Order: sequence, then structure tokens, then C-alpha cells
Amino acid sequence: MAKDFIGYQALTDQALRGVVRDALRRIEKSGLIGAHHFYLTFKTHAEGVDIPDFLKEQYPDEMTIIIQHQYWALKVKDDFFEVTLTFKKLPAPLHIPFSALTAFFDPGVQFGLQFRSEGEVKPAPGPVMVPTPPPEGDPPADAALPADKTPAGEVVSLDSFRKK
Repeated sequence: MAKDFIGYQALTDQALRGVVRDALRRIEKSGLIGAHHFYLTFKTHAEGVDIPDFLKEQYPDEMTIIIQHQYWALKVKDDFFEVTLTFKKLPAPLHIPFSALTAFFDPGVQFGLQFRSEGEVKPAPGPVMVPTPPPEGDPPADAALPADKTPAGEVVSLDSFRKK
């Protein structure tokens, strides 16, 4: 295969991170509408990430945040976004560059993107649509989850509890 001197992978990655930026800008102005809410996964030690130390200790590699019911001070800039979420009942301001994102998912409309990490050397498919369904039963609003520990749920039929 010929060498890509144009850098199509980087261009595609940058364009799709722009989709996330534009989605966040829309909710910055008007709030979340309908069933939309966002799962954002990012590298906690990526350049420019600024989160409280206790979160870096708890999530040494990746962290997933949820923007749903309770979030404050969302500010979206060209290269990063800031949002305040609560953890352990304390407000925590987060500063996350778009380059630190590894995944984005809106379970309300089954839309998702995955990104390769900045500076990743191994061949990677880059941004791809994520066709997987959301986890059964959303976690509490603004919960943080390790990237590899998405919530699992179990569907139980109510018929098994009814008297016949």
C-alpha cells in the first residue's frame, strides 16, 4: 500500500471530533432535548486534560462521563470543552480537549463514534460508527464509568411474578 502523505486518517479523525464539538455546542445553547444524552470517554492523562486528582487516581487510563440531567457550566471551545459534574456529592470541574476523546455515544438515538488515541502508533481503524446498542438501564446521571466497565442490566418479565 502506498504511503498516505495527505493524512486522511488524521483528517477524518479531526472532522468526526468536530461532530462531537458541534453536538456539545447545541446543548450548550439549548440544553438536551428529547432522549439525547452523551457518554464521552477520554484518556485521563492526555495532554490538556484537567480533572481532579481523585478522578485521575480512580481512572488512571480512561474515564467515561455522562452528560444527562445534572451538569453545569458547559463551555465549548474549538479545541476543548469544560463541564462541571458531581462526584461523591462534590462539584468537579472538568477540562477535556477533543483530542483526548476515545469514544462518543448518544444512546437516545443510537449514534456513536470511536477515535484512535492521539499519537497511537499501531494501525487503527480510526473513527467508526458504533452500532452496538446502549447498555440496559442507564446509570445514574453524570456517573463516571471505567471505559471497559459499561453498565449491564437484565430484563425480567413481570409475568413470572404474577399469580395465574
